[in-house]
Amino acid sequence: MNLETTRWLILRLNGPMMSFGSVAIDHVGPTARWPGASMLTGLIGNALGWDWDDRALHQALQDRLRFGTMEMRAGDRLTDIQNARLAKTDRGWTTRGAPEGRTGNSYDAPHRRRRDYIVDAEYRIVLALNAPDAIPTLDDVAAALDRPARPLFLGRKPCLPAQPLMAGEVWGATVYEALGALDRDQPRLATWPAEDGPPGIRTMDIADQRIWSSGLHGGTRAIVEGRL
Repeated sequence: MNLETTRWLILRLNGPMMSFGSVAIDHVGPTARWPGASMLTGLIGNALGWDWDDRALHQALQDRLRFGTMEMRAGDRLTDIQNARLAKTDRGWTTRGAPEGRTGNSYDAPHRRRRDYIVDAEYRIVLALNAPDAIPTLDDVAAALDRPARPLFLGRKPCLPAQPLMAGEVWGATVYEALGALDRDQPRLATWPAEDGPPGIRTMDIADQRIWSSGLHGGTRAIVEGRL
């Protein structure tokens, strides 16, 4: 654990809908309770203008993340059942500003998907980077989130933020101390890495690590859930 005083960015996650991707099976895409490492990596990479194929950049960034989350407003859960028949020539909108087509020959049946969302919720994230002198630096991340290269979304493309993501900075030796420095009107539920703060209400393993070379999730990490 790094016990030196560390600078942390405060990220505000606030929007009509958010989705913190969890382990998906078949057509079911659940949302986790808390933002995960791979989701934050993709969010920052998109702000920096990285492409999906910049896998080494994403992996290196994910490996450097130190963060914790405080729940400011719990919100509710919404399940969206989607049924769509897509033709081979159909094209869709992308955040890159250019339509995207489809390939393949399996278009005889509708595409069925279930997607879960968190609605009317708000979170604060404290974020720092290990190896602080590496690129991107924390200043690079802050500048990109303030003026992103592309439109940002909170987990899935329909989930647009209601406010700018950057919400200031705090200082602290650990994730737990940084979370404790956040402004709040009452005790709030929060999570921090198990190695970056004291025991809380419970410790749990979450599957929020992505193997960016394959695009698949792999590995877990231990986080603590408690009140500050």
